[in-house]
Amino acid sequence: MNKTTEPIRDNKRLQELFAYLKGKNMRDYVMAKTQLNTALRISDIVPLRVCDFMHASGYFREYVTIKEQKTGKEKHIAINTSLKSTLKEYIKEYNLQYDNYLFISRKGHGSRHISTTQAQRILQDAAQALPLDNFNSHSLRKTWGYNAYNETHNIALIMQVYNHASAEVTLRYIGITQTDKDNLYNMIQF
Repeated sequence: MNKTTEPIRDNKRLQELFAYLKGKNMRDYVMAKTQLNTALRISDIVPLRVCDFMHASGYFREYVTIKEQKTGKEKHIAINTSLKSTLKEYIKEYNLQYDNYLFISRKGHGSRHISTTQAQRILQDAAQALPLDNFNSHSLRKTWGYNAYNETHNIALIMQVYNHASAEVTLRYIGITQTDKDNLYNMIQF
Protein backbone atom coordinates (compact mmCIF):
# COMPACT_ATOMS: atom_id res chain seq x y z
CA MET A 1 0.00 0.00 0.00
CA ASN A 2 1.29 3.45 -0.93
CA LYS A 3 1.28 5.75 2.10
CA THR A 4 0.96 9.48 1.61
CA THR A 5 3.62 11.58 3.27
CA GLU A 6 1.93 13.70 5.91
CA PRO A 7 2.85 16.89 7.75
CA ILE A 8 3.27 16.87 11.51
CA ARG A 9 0.02 18.47 12.65
CA ASP A 10 0.67 18.42 16.40
CA ASN A 11 3.25 20.92 17.72
CA LYS A 12 4.02 18.61 20.66
CA ARG A 13 5.04 15.86 18.23
CA LEU A 14 7.16 18.35 16.30
CA GLN A 15 8.97 19.34 19.50
CA GLU A 16 9.51 15.62 20.28
CA LEU A 17 11.15 15.22 16.86
CA PHE A 18 13.42 18.20 17.48
CA ALA A 19 14.36 16.93 20.96
CA TYR A 20 15.13 13.48 19.58
CA LEU A 21 17.31 14.83 16.76
CA LYS A 22 19.10 17.30 19.05
CA GLY A 23 19.84 14.48 21.50
CA LYS A 24 21.35 12.32 18.75
CA ASN A 25 23.26 14.89 16.71
CA MET A 26 23.14 18.69 16.63
CA ARG A 27 23.78 18.72 12.87
CA ASP A 28 20.66 16.63 12.26
CA TYR A 29 18.55 18.87 14.49
CA VAL A 30 19.76 22.01 12.69
CA MET A 31 19.10 20.36 9.32
CA ALA A 32 15.48 19.61 10.31
CA LYS A 33 15.01 23.08 11.79
CA THR A 34 16.41 24.65 8.61
CA GLN A 35 14.08 22.63 6.42
CA LEU A 36 11.06 23.47 8.55
CA ASN A 37 11.84 27.21 8.62
CA THR A 38 12.58 27.50 4.88
CA ALA A 39 10.05 25.03 3.41
CA LEU A 40 12.77 23.77 1.08
CA ARG A 41 13.18 20.24 -0.22
CA ILE A 42 15.87 18.21 1.54
CA SER A 43 17.88 18.18 -1.71
CA ASP A 44 18.10 21.99 -1.46
CA ILE A 45 18.99 21.91 2.26
CA VAL A 46 21.96 19.53 2.38
CA PRO A 47 24.34 21.57 0.15
CA LEU A 48 23.85 24.84 2.05
CA ARG A 49 26.95 26.60 3.36
CA VAL A 50 27.54 29.11 6.13
CA CYS A 51 28.03 31.79 3.43
CA ASP A 52 24.48 31.20 2.19
CA PHE A 53 23.21 32.59 5.51
CA MET A 54 25.96 34.96 6.63
CA HIS A 55 28.16 37.69 5.25
CA ALA A 56 31.94 37.35 5.63
CA SER A 57 31.63 39.99 8.40
CA GLY A 58 29.65 37.48 10.49
CA TYR A 59 26.29 39.23 10.17
CA PHE A 60 23.28 37.34 8.87
CA ARG A 61 22.02 37.98 5.39
CA GLU A 62 18.42 39.12 5.08
CA TYR A 63 17.67 36.25 2.69
CA VAL A 64 19.04 32.87 1.80
CA THR A 65 19.03 32.65 -1.99
CA ILE A 66 19.06 29.28 -3.69
CA LYS A 67 18.38 27.79 -7.09
CA GLU A 68 15.97 24.90 -6.52
CA GLN A 69 17.42 21.62 -7.71
CA LYS A 70 14.07 20.24 -8.89
CA THR A 71 12.64 23.30 -10.65
CA GLY A 72 15.76 25.32 -11.47
CA LYS A 73 13.96 28.39 -10.10
CA GLU A 74 15.69 30.91 -7.87
CA LYS A 75 14.18 31.46 -4.43
CA HIS A 76 14.75 34.21 -1.89
CA ILE A 77 13.75 33.11 1.60
CA ALA A 78 13.74 35.50 4.55
CA ILE A 79 15.80 34.11 7.42
CA ASN A 80 13.55 34.26 10.47
CA THR A 81 14.67 34.93 14.05
CA SER A 82 14.26 31.33 15.18
CA LEU A 83 16.48 30.01 12.41
CA LYS A 84 19.08 32.75 12.94
CA SER A 85 19.31 31.87 16.62
CA THR A 86 19.70 28.14 15.90
CA LEU A 87 22.29 28.70 13.18
CA LYS A 88 24.28 31.21 15.24
CA GLU A 89 24.62 28.75 18.12
CA TYR A 90 25.43 25.84 15.79
CA ILE A 91 28.04 27.72 13.72
CA LYS A 92 29.76 28.97 16.88
CA GLU A 93 29.67 25.64 18.73
CA TYR A 94 31.10 23.71 15.76
CA ASN A 95 33.49 26.49 14.72
CA LEU A 96 32.19 26.47 11.15
CA GLN A 97 33.93 28.81 8.76
CA TYR A 98 32.44 31.03 6.06
CA ASP A 99 32.87 28.50 3.21
CA ASN A 100 32.00 25.37 5.25
CA TYR A 101 28.98 23.27 4.50
CA LEU A 102 26.41 23.48 7.29
CA PHE A 103 25.68 19.76 7.19
CA ILE A 104 29.11 18.19 6.90
CA SER A 105 29.48 14.52 6.07
CA ARG A 106 31.63 12.42 8.36
CA LYS A 107 33.05 10.93 5.18
CA GLY A 108 35.43 13.15 3.25
CA HIS A 109 36.92 14.85 6.33
CA GLY A 110 34.63 17.86 6.21
CA SER A 111 35.04 18.58 2.52
CA ARG A 112 31.59 17.23 1.62
CA HIS A 113 28.03 17.72 2.78
CA ILE A 114 25.82 14.82 3.77
CA SER A 115 23.93 13.20 0.93
CA THR A 116 20.21 13.52 0.37
CA THR A 117 19.98 9.77 1.00
CA GLN A 118 21.72 10.14 4.37
CA ALA A 119 19.43 13.05 5.31
CA GLN A 120 16.40 10.94 4.42
CA ARG A 121 17.79 8.05 6.48
CA ILE A 122 18.31 10.34 9.50
CA LEU A 123 14.70 11.53 9.37
CA GLN A 124 13.35 8.01 8.77
CA ASP A 125 15.25 6.71 11.79
CA ALA A 126 13.76 9.50 13.92
CA ALA A 127 10.27 8.71 12.60
CA GLN A 128 10.65 5.05 13.54
CA ALA A 129 12.01 5.86 17.00
CA LEU A 130 9.22 8.26 17.97
CA PRO A 131 7.09 6.81 16.05
CA LEU A 132 5.68 9.15 13.41
CA ASP A 133 3.39 7.67 10.78
CA ASN A 134 3.65 8.57 7.09
CA PHE A 135 6.75 10.66 7.76
CA ASN A 136 9.74 11.16 5.50
CA SER A 137 12.09 13.94 4.43
CA HIS A 138 9.21 15.77 2.72
CA SER A 139 7.11 15.92 5.89
CA LEU A 140 8.81 19.01 7.33
CA ARG A 141 8.26 20.92 4.08
CA LYS A 142 4.59 19.95 4.30
CA THR A 143 4.50 20.85 8.01
CA TRP A 144 5.57 24.40 7.13
CA GLY A 145 2.70 24.69 4.64
CA TYR A 146 0.16 23.15 7.01
CA ASN A 147 1.08 25.63 9.74
CA ALA A 148 1.28 28.58 7.34
CA TYR A 149 -2.22 27.76 6.11
CA ASN A 150 -3.64 27.39 9.62
CA GLU A 151 -2.08 30.71 10.67
CA THR A 152 -2.96 32.76 7.60
CA HIS A 153 -5.41 30.87 5.35
CA ASN A 154 -3.56 32.63 2.51
CA ILE A 155 -3.55 29.74 0.08
CA ALA A 156 -2.47 31.96 -2.84
CA LEU A 157 0.75 32.96 -1.09
CA ILE A 158 1.49 29.38 0.01
CA MET A 159 0.93 28.25 -3.60
CA GLN A 160 3.60 30.72 -4.69
CA VAL A 161 6.08 29.44 -2.08
CA TYR A 162 5.59 25.89 -3.37
CA ASN A 163 5.30 26.88 -7.06
CA HIS A 164 1.98 25.04 -7.32
CA ALA A 165 -0.46 25.75 -10.13
CA SER A 166 -3.68 25.40 -8.14
CA ALA A 167 -5.11 25.77 -4.66
CA GLU A 168 -6.40 22.19 -4.81
CA VAL A 169 -2.88 20.86 -5.33
CA THR A 170 -1.53 22.92 -2.43
CA LEU A 171 -4.34 21.93 -0.04
CA ARG A 172 -3.83 18.25 -0.88
CA TYR A 173 -0.05 18.67 -0.58
CA ILE A 174 -0.18 20.20 2.91
CA GLY A 175 -2.62 17.56 4.11
CA ILE A 176 -5.77 19.55 4.76
CA THR A 177 -8.27 16.92 5.87
CA GLN A 178 -12.02 16.71 6.30
CA THR A 179 -11.44 17.23 10.04
CA ASP A 180 -9.74 20.56 9.27
CA LYS A 181 -12.72 21.56 7.14
CA ASP A 182 -15.14 20.45 9.87
CA ASN A 183 -13.27 22.54 12.44
CA LEU A 184 -13.52 25.56 10.15
CA TYR A 185 -17.28 25.10 9.78
CA ASN A 186 -17.65 24.80 13.54
CA MET A 187 -15.45 27.82 14.18
CA ILE A 188 -17.30 30.20 11.82
CA GLN A 189 -20.77 30.72 13.20
CA PHE A 190 -23.34 33.47 12.79
